[in-house]
Amino acid sequence: MSEIFDPARWRPAPFLPEKEARDRALIFVVAVLCFLACLTAMGVLAANRAAAGWTGQLNGDATVIVRPKGGETPDAAAARAAEALSGATGVTEARALEPAKAYDLLRPWLGDVTDLEDLPVPRLVVVTLDARHPANAKQLNAALQSQNVDATVDDHSVWIKDIQRAGDLVRWLGVLVFLLIAAAAGAVVAFATRAGLAARRDVVEVLHLAGAEDGFIARLFLTRFARIAGLAGLIGAGAAAALGVGLRIAGGGEGLTPALPLAWSDLAAVLPCPLLAALVAAVAAQVTAMALIRDMQ
Repeated sequence: MSEIFDPARWRPAPFLPEKEARDRALIFVVAVLCFLACLTAMGVLAANRAAAGWTGQLNGDATVIVRPKGGETPDAAAARAAEALSGATGVTEARALEPAKAYDLLRPWLGDVTDLEDLPVPRLVVVTLDARHPANAKQLNAALQSQNVDATVDDHSVWIKDIQRAGDLVRWLGVLVFLLIAAAAGAVVAFATRAGLAARRDVVEVLHLAGAEDGFIARLFLTRFARIAGLAGLIGAGAAAALGVGLRIAGGGEGLTPALPLAWSDLAAVLPCPLLAALVAAVAAQVTAMALIRDMQ
């Protein structure tokens, strides 16, 4: 008897229920997509930092390969080259590399050669460039020629271009992956919107007869799926941040590897994820709902 007088029994059911059995599957799929998007963003940030670090190191140094002339010994030629370069504009320091270190650089390429000292190994001069106004290869060559030193300058420009090209490729791949994930999330929400409208086709027709505008009905789906996607984005972002913290701790503060460092600030890349997920879902739900509602008329 009490059920008859229960207000909840006679309260009209909402057009879209607060919870549905399909919500869990939708939240799971969108959360996984957001998780992958956050990992991509953190990976791109780490790759950019690594590329910037490598470029900075190469920009700050140059290597000079010295060849002795006439009866000059290799060590004397290297010392003369270092002296010539030390006074050049844009050079902070120039020092001849010890023969043992030059041999260590060649051994991985030549294998285990016991009499490496007997080979005519050219001497190397390591040049540290001024950070503000570094000398270029032309200036270094001019300083060497002024002292009649037979040498070849490697200003690492080839390596710098390769690193910059690789960094650009990583960035564009990251953007492409993000757009694909956003498109996949939008497609999932559009499918859910289509299913929800198909299940409530009769109710939509009644609302039209009652004078409800298409925009009003579409906003109901927009609000619902934006809220679901925002929750899923929060879950995916939290999982990605937790994984990033775990990787940084496991890597001893470096991240995946020392060559691909993951900073604490990179974890901030997950913060916009819930908002972006909600925005993508809102746009997909609005566009899909408006198109389907017009077809019902």
